[in-house]
Parts: sequence; C-alpha cells; structure tokens
Amino acid sequence: MGRKSPYPAEFRNDAVALYRAAGGKRTYAAVAADVGVTGETLRSGVRQAGEQAGGGNRDEPVAEGRDEELARLRAENGRLRRAEKEWELEREILRRAAQYFAKEMRA
Repeated sequence: MGRKSPYPAEFRNDAVALYRAAGGKRTYAAVAADVGVTGETLRSGVRQAGEQAGGGNRDEPVAEGRDEELARLRAENGRLRRAEKEWELEREILRRAAQYFAKEMRA
C-alpha cells in the first residue's frame, strides 16, 4: 500500500463529494485545482471511497441519503451565516475605530 495521506479524512471526503456532485461534468484535475490537491490525489481518493462503500463503478456516486445531505448542508449554511454576522460586527467595529482615530489625527 501507499503512505498515509497528509490530508484529514473530512477534507478528503469533502473533495470526493465535490467531484461526485459535478456528475461527470468536471474533470478530476478541475475539481482538484479548486480544492488545492493534484488530480491523481483526487482520483485516488474517489477510487478508495468507492472501494470502502462496497465497490461498483468507482466513479458512481455513493448513495448518501437525501435527508442526511440536506441536514449537513443546513448545518453548514447556519455555520456560515453565523460567521458572516461575526464578520459584519468586526467590520463595523473597525469602521468606527477608523473614524475615531481619523478625528483624533485632525484635532
């Protein structure tokens, strides 16, 4: 066998899911470039995920329940919305601080 992957399992699973979500419309290299790995690394990850899921066509998407996928996407959406609110607050604080210091510099 080969060496241990330097990428965490969650990252590899997400990269494989991204490739499979493209439904054959994108190449390994195109998807791999988006996530920052080589095309061969992604191809190998897709092949290994297919073998672990029970074989079959290695490029065929593994059936993940729609409910599970929907729950995962909703959780991710919620996390991103919370992060966006934090960034908006940080921008507002920085904007106010910049205004304050600009007034101090003029005085």
